[in-house]
Amino acid sequence: MKLFFHVLIPAGIILMMSCDNNGKAFSSTYFGGEIVNPTSDRVILFRGEEPIDSAFLDVNNHFEIRLDSLNPGLYHFFHQPEMQYVYLEPGDSLQVRLNTASFDESLAFSGPGEAINNYLINSFLEAETDENLIRDSLIPLEPERFNRGMDALFKRKLTALDQLRNEEQLSETGYEMARASLEYKNFYYRESYPFWHRKIGSDKTFHDLPKNFYTYRDRISYNNPAISFLRPYYEFMIYHVGNLAYMRCQDACDTEVENVLNQLHFNEHRLELIDSLIPEGELRDNLFRTVAFDYLLKHSNGFQVDEFMEFFNKVSANNRHAKEIQNLGLSIRQLSPGNKLPDLKVINTLGQEVALADINPDPKKQAQVFYFWSGREPRHLEALTTRITVLQEMHPEYEFIGIALRTDADQWKNLIGQSGLNANLQFRAEHFERFAHSLVIYHPYKSILSKDGKVIDGFANLNSSF
Repeated sequence: MKLFFHVLIPAGIILMMSCDNNGKAFSSTYFGGEIVNPTSDRVILFRGEEPIDSAFLDVNNHFEIRLDSLNPGLYHFFHQPEMQYVYLEPGDSLQVRLNTASFDESLAFSGPGEAINNYLINSFLEAETDENLIRDSLIPLEPERFNRGMDALFKRKLTALDQLRNEEQLSETGYEMARASLEYKNFYYRESYPFWHRKIGSDKTFHDLPKNFYTYRDRISYNNPAISFLRPYYEFMIYHVGNLAYMRCQDACDTEVENVLNQLHFNEHRLELIDSLIPEGELRDNLFRTVAFDYLLKHSNGFQVDEFMEFFNKVSANNRHAKEIQNLGLSIRQLSPGNKLPDLKVINTLGQEVALADINPDPKKQAQVFYFWSGREPRHLEALTTRITVLQEMHPEYEFIGIALRTDADQWKNLIGQSGLNANLQFRAEHFERFAHSLVIYHPYKSILSKDGKVIDGFANLNSSF
């Protein structure tokens, strides 16, 4: 992995800085670098959900952010549409280089603060390999052998982290962040084990677990703001709450547990558990939001949406995401069968603006199927084009109409020609956020079936609905 040393700090700043024996300066913190093949004109630095600072790319695609005061901890930087986290401490002079063609894989840090950040990104990249190993080699084992295997894997990774700590003199807060990443990823696999083991088993039942199987839960922190946005921690908390809710349903609900995951009462259990386990804070609000989106995006029945929203508002008062979730519920109701399509406009290949409800290339067709794609996702567009070709043959009674999102005009026209799509059935939306929210576009194969400007099915799936 290449390291990047080219970014220059202004000489005036260098003269002002007094460094400790690790090369860190205490008057300011620097974060900068180079974006190869940029997809936006800026980089935005966040702490949690709050933007801290931003910087435009210069003519060489370099950016610089300097912070005069900073609390040590986990931040993340956003270069639309990608995001990745970065650990910063006062006095760091951290430089990053990445290529958007392979954003995470190409990402490398250099300078004071590089050790912990390269460790975190490498752990992130190793996660898929680790999961394949665990699924193939450990999940099939019985609980005692599975636990021994997980203990050995954790010990090996912790030994490597401790060695890095000694060699690079990691700060205590940096070390604790890295250790938390290891621990909660380990906890995640232990939490997942009963379900994954049952899935691959021949009898499809939960096997009895040793009484001490869940002893790791004694070490769970439900109130540590420093790791609220740490990916392994958050993924564990989502699975942990779902696991507890599932077991509660298994014991108390008159429902077949095989069919419980998408049911209203199961998701109410999830909300109740978050309410009882998680104190006030960003973790609590974000978990509530995850459950709300997970449930609402799978349902278009107005009665269930209303009932869920009533329960959500009762247990999650003053949620910082309340407006966003209320708007999602409203958009879902508006996409109910019989309602008019939202008042949105798109642009055709002649540059003309057309209302979504007025698009009707062939009035002889029984209905229109709107689907969505982006020039930023070429592999998805390729798969989508193949699927549309199949569906056009299967359903000649439907007109399949593509709408491009987050794609500039020139790229859009080029992609239409390259993919062989019918230009008369392709349109482009200029306001991504409005389209995504109004049409509830949160799935790559989301589609909308309509006729004469009215919704027939607002939540159709190109892979399963036709």
